[in-house]
Amino acid sequence: MNIKKFIVIAAAALPCFAHAQEWQPKKAVLMTRFAKDVDPKNVLPEYPRPQLAREKWMNLNGLWQYQPGTAGEAVPKGKLSKTILVPFPVESALSGVMEQHDRIWYRRKFTVPASWKGEHILLHFGAVDYESEVFVNGKSFGKHTGGYDPFSYDITSAIKGAGEQEITVRVYDPTDDGGFPRGKQTLHPQGIMYTSTTGIWQTVWLEPVPVVNISDIRITPDIDQSVVKLNVDAATAAGYTVNVKVKDGSKVVSTASGKPNAEFTVPVPNAKLWSPDSPFLYDLDITLEKGGKKVDAINSYVGMRKISVGEQDGYKKLFLNNKFLFQIGPLDQGFWPDGIYTAPTDAAIKNDLQMIKNFGYNMVRKHIKVEPYRWYYWADKLGLMIWQDMPSANSYTEHTPPVDTAAYASELTRMVKTHWNSPSIVTWVVFNESQGQHNTPGLVNLVRKLDNSRLINQASGGSHFGVGDFLDIHSYPPPAAPSSKTQVLACGEYGGIGYIIPGHVWKTGPTYIMMDNQKAYTNLYDEFANDLVIYKTNEGLSAAVYTETTDVEVELNGLLTYDREIVKGPVATIKASNDKIIHDEEYIREVLPSSKDKARTWKYTFDKPADGWFGEKFDDSAWKSGEAGFGTANTPGAVVKTVWDGKDIWIRQEFTLNTSNVNKDDLVLSLHHDDACEVYINGVKAAVKEGYTSGYAIVQITKEGKNAINLNGKNVIAIHCNQTVGGQYIDAGISAMSKTKP
Repeated sequence: MNIKKFIVIAAAALPCFAHAQEWQPKKAVLMTRFAKDVDPKNVLPEYPRPQLAREKWMNLNGLWQYQPGTAGEAVPKGKLSKTILVPFPVESALSGVMEQHDRIWYRRKFTVPASWKGEHILLHFGAVDYESEVFVNGKSFGKHTGGYDPFSYDITSAIKGAGEQEITVRVYDPTDDGGFPRGKQTLHPQGIMYTSTTGIWQTVWLEPVPVVNISDIRITPDIDQSVVKLNVDAATAAGYTVNVKVKDGSKVVSTASGKPNAEFTVPVPNAKLWSPDSPFLYDLDITLEKGGKKVDAINSYVGMRKISVGEQDGYKKLFLNNKFLFQIGPLDQGFWPDGIYTAPTDAAIKNDLQMIKNFGYNMVRKHIKVEPYRWYYWADKLGLMIWQDMPSANSYTEHTPPVDTAAYASELTRMVKTHWNSPSIVTWVVFNESQGQHNTPGLVNLVRKLDNSRLINQASGGSHFGVGDFLDIHSYPPPAAPSSKTQVLACGEYGGIGYIIPGHVWKTGPTYIMMDNQKAYTNLYDEFANDLVIYKTNEGLSAAVYTETTDVEVELNGLLTYDREIVKGPVATIKASNDKIIHDEEYIREVLPSSKDKARTWKYTFDKPADGWFGEKFDDSAWKSGEAGFGTANTPGAVVKTVWDGKDIWIRQEFTLNTSNVNKDDLVLSLHHDDACEVYINGVKAAVKEGYTSGYAIVQITKEGKNAINLNGKNVIAIHCNQTVGGQYIDAGISAMSKTKP
């Protein structure tokens, strides 16, 4: 598909804006280098829908009239009072407004090219948040609700003659005051919630089509049968034929014909498979014909790939193209300091994804936001597997209205249908961290019926009901592995390593763990990479998601600063860690089992013990005996055998080793702690850990702690754990690591 050709045609059709010079961006706390490339006469000029592309179109981005509105207000007459640069949300610096309003009016003029005479005119909106009503020359074409999906109207009936036409758009977006999907948007930014997006935030454009036209397509690759399943929608198309060419560059690989509105197969012999290492895309030329005459034509593309669940080493694993491939990627929230939800330029979109590739990731979790088509186009082209989250309702804010369950199901359906052709999307994520979670089995079943060619994550880090393909936990800062033999295992969030770069900070705030130098930052990243290698090799882990691609407002745990100016750790260093995660193996053998699989008995007390409580000869006869783990129900990842619901707990266990073939340097702790803890072996401090884990993390033992271990005799392990907030849990074991399988 010749995207450049489409750009040129669109630019040639653009009206000249006499007032474009009036636009000036506001100054946000931070701005990206891409902001300087925003041209009000040529805003986001790239073709907006690469998988259903026509040659003729008109870009309506640019300077529009705008003014705040009020409830129940009639359509304003005449010129609106202010201007705004579309498609940047009103809250953004690049809009030229940088204000928050829950009700907005937009207006602009356009002229239909004379060459479009006799065709129907479609008006497309990439996305408008949240409720909109569109008027053309005063005629309403109806209301649309939902802030993340494209919609269009056939406005032919409202076009008046050959002169200027007028579009007016009414917008209403209550944000926190509505129970519908909104992701990380809030009217009160703080913590992990950010500035809201209101109104038009994706490209607006016109397109001429014949009376009978291709309205949609469905592309499903099947590498096992060496075919593409294709469904081409065209209303009232009786007697019409669809013809398809599959092309490798200029070479025609195969052709096929079928009927519109019905699935047919297109052969792709000896297919070049799409993967992160080789993201090959076939071009598709699709025509709608009647009586041998071409009526409509579009261009598209397909990636021949298969995502599935396979069996390996007794675990359910993620398979790409019928082979296991560990999926590692960053959490990507899609916020911009100058455009908020809207990237300043197409080059900015590509840059983010290219940086993710450069870091050595093969996957991205698109976090509770749905992007414009071109974001997925670049993921398709560059070779990144996408976990696509459904935007949450009522995320992390208080006093919100009940979840609008009908809106959630409707927008979930539209998200899947809008993006199901993209080969990069391999997983649909229905919920995140129990935010607004409801009817999980029903919604998983809804997605399965819509699209059985991809995998489904019921809830990343949320409440689990044994449905879908994944069991996905979140663990901060270190990663962890859940336990199941019936579902794919994933650590859907981990890391969150903070590192402040002065001069590139939106606002300071707390994070999971903060480093004060680059070496400490990359060392900890690599330590977590080693953990993931162990979980992959020994505990069936198939995927992990690192928090996160960039800083976002007060969150300072990105690999890049929020303005995309500074890479916090050397790209080659991060890539080496990620390559290790994907390709290396590291086996562990328990020498002191934890209680993860079978409960073990410890001595414990809730009362502060005497000094020396961690020593070998300490008298713990007055302590109680109980089975680990110790904690409270509903603590993430916890299997509680003995309830501990107070402030502190001290536990001790005597154990005997007979492991003369073990090198002390290979010994590590397997530690599940919530919250901070200190570990002693034979009276010597072996580890100190802050924060919490959501599962058993691999923790290095200090050199002194290793030296204190008696490999052929009795030992004592003693732990103090302190509860600060939320859940609480403690359990531990000792393991030996090896590059060779035991």
